[in-house]
Amino acid sequence: MSSDACPGPLGGAAPRSSSGAQGTTRWLDADEQRTWRAAMYGWMLLEDRLDRELVRETGISHAYYEILVQLSETEGRSLRMSELADRCLSSRSRLSHAVSRLEERGWVRRQVCAEDGRGQLAVLTDAGFTALEAAAPVHVDSVRTHLFDQLSPEQVEALRDIGETLLHHLADSD
Repeated sequence: MSSDACPGPLGGAAPRSSSGAQGTTRWLDADEQRTWRAAMYGWMLLEDRLDRELVRETGISHAYYEILVQLSETEGRSLRMSELADRCLSSRSRLSHAVSRLEERGWVRRQVCAEDGRGQLAVLTDAGFTALEAAAPVHVDSVRTHLFDQLSPEQVEALRDIGETLLHHLADSD
């Protein structure tokens, strides 16, 4: 490989720089590429493992669990559907579908927002809170086993710092 090329996103050679509408591309060097892939695939595998264990033990997907958690942590256990979608990093249509499934289980109900009469609220029911309480130990055990038990205290601190840095940057970038 020539000195002006580096591994591309799929392992092939990519030019170190290219001109385009957005200027010069700053390609990842080999260490950055290895770091990026380890982080990306590590999180993907962790999310998959957490989801599979939660579904196997409780019948609740990680996405549904997150909806229940978000509702449980709010005053009155309710949120506008649009805010719930934002908090769950979901499209409004995907969230609406998920809430419909949770309604079928009796864990969430929708109601018209009393403030303006237009918006809809998702409200966590007592049955939904009970389901969340039953699922929480499974989720926490999985997170502890597959994340925190694998890291040193220094790595946990570094991970928290990295996460907070990315949250700050990405929350302010839209």
